[in-house]
Amino acid sequence: MNFNETKIRVRYGETDQMGVVYHANYAVYFEVGRTEWLREFGLSYSGMEAEGIMLPVISLSINYKNSARYDDVLKVKTTLKKMPTASIEFEYELRNQANDLLAIGHTVLAFIDKERNRPTRCPKYLLDKLQNYSL
Repeated sequence: MNFNETKIRVRYGETDQMGVVYHANYAVYFEVGRTEWLREFGLSYSGMEAEGIMLPVISLSINYKNSARYDDVLKVKTTLKKMPTASIEFEYELRNQANDLLAIGHTVLAFIDKERNRPTRCPKYLLDKLQNYSL
């Protein structure tokens, strides 16, 4: 499988006075999808950080299609765009419970050696886990 789907219920604090999700929360929803994508491979951000690897977002784009609203159950589909090198790229689709497309997004994260604070290649353990991953 080349993607992960994660469900999130919109909380009241993520919305404005009209019950519409504030635009910056979409980036948070994408982060949840990315985190769950990693978990599917038995990895976590905290585990990677313990191994000396940081993964800062270096690029984020979001194209808003429709509004998410308070109490919607959202589905974040997170897909690895290509095999990682010194960075890793994900694409996202965000849909509500009626399957309406709410947003599409794209992120690029860089692999950073925590000790040197410099870019580094994707860790071998991640590449090994992805070797049978179909793109």
